[in-house]
Amino acid sequence: MEALKKPSKVVVYTDSEYVRNGVTRWATGWVRKNWRGASGDPVKNMDLWQKLLAAEKPHDVEWVWVRGHFGDVMNERADKLATEARERLE
Repeated sequence: MEALKKPSKVVVYTDSEYVRNGVTRWATGWVRKNWRGASGDPVKNMDLWQKLLAAEKPHDVEWVWVRGHFGDVMNERADKLATEARERLE
């Protein structure tokens, strides 16, 4: 989303309900509670959440959850690319 030159309609497909819910449901409360979760503990990876929220802000973003490892061709491709990238770093 950071690479987009102007506000755009964006559809993000993710197999992570945690990410989708974090952005669409929980982030408002985290910000209101000074980046504290329901338990009162600091939100993990706050810097990454803030970066993601800033990146999506100028856009009209739809977050779509897909079941991971369930035959969705693009999800399987993304998983393969992420695994290969992680292995290169090890």
